[in-house]
Amino acid sequence: MPCMIRLLTPTDLIAVPTSAASLAEAADLEPHDGVYTVANTFEATKVLKLDAHLDRLERSAGRAGIPLELDRPRLRAALRQMILDAGYGDVRYRVTAPKETPDRLILTIEPFKPVDAAIYASGVRVVTLKGSARHDPAAKTTGWMHDRKAIEAALPAGIYTGLLLSSEGDLLEGVSSNFYAVLDEVLRTAGEGMLPGIAQQIVFEIAPTVLPVRLEPVNLRDLPRISEAFITSASRNIVPVVEIDGVRIGGGLPGEKTQALRERYLAWVTEHLEEL
Repeated sequence: MPCMIRLLTPTDLIAVPTSAASLAEAADLEPHDGVYTVANTFEATKVLKLDAHLDRLERSAGRAGIPLELDRPRLRAALRQMILDAGYGDVRYRVTAPKETPDRLILTIEPFKPVDAAIYASGVRVVTLKGSARHDPAAKTTGWMHDRKAIEAALPAGIYTGLLLSSEGDLLEGVSSNFYAVLDEVLRTAGEGMLPGIAQQIVFEIAPTVLPVRLEPVNLRDLPRISEAFITSASRNIVPVVEIDGVRIGGGLPGEKTQALRERYLAWVTEHLEEL
């Protein structure tokens, strides 16, 4: 099914004269100057932490010099109308605010395809990307959305994603995710130099029931000592990482703490869904 693209203006929800097969393809049609957020729905029209997504969208706009003033009730109603009109069921959606026309939001939805269960069961392999830290990682910009596509297209076969590094070799974040590692029985993740994630907010809430959390990234030199690792994003929740740069993590299988965190994460999601 093709994705649905609409413009939400101050007065109307307007169909656009372009089409795309997916959110990824539709991104090629969007401006390089702007900010955006991406998430998915549950039970067709239920969302998770939408206000947190929109809070971050507004913060990103402020950092990018974009005068964005969201009408959140109208935005929610427009997304709901699009979902019902499309009849896709659960959707993955993107809200984009172009720098030149921030009062004309680009709304895009596609059928949501969950991560294959085998990935959660077996974990994924990742590589680090040297010299890859972003100029302003705290802003979720469309410029990075376009850059990220090229980075992901160049990844070796069998590699799920790349991890961005600081100049000192600290593992900051994934190309489109937050990164965490268990080192000496403590959950470590960068507290700066990365985009604060919405899924990350949930991890910070549930993790202390499993193990302590420290906002400090692990370094490349720590790889042999890491016992578990995972990435998070709003559309994927917790994805175990079992290999980094060819170094097997935790024997090459998802760890017990990662699995416990994912169980708690999914339970938290079920308890906090809300209708658009």
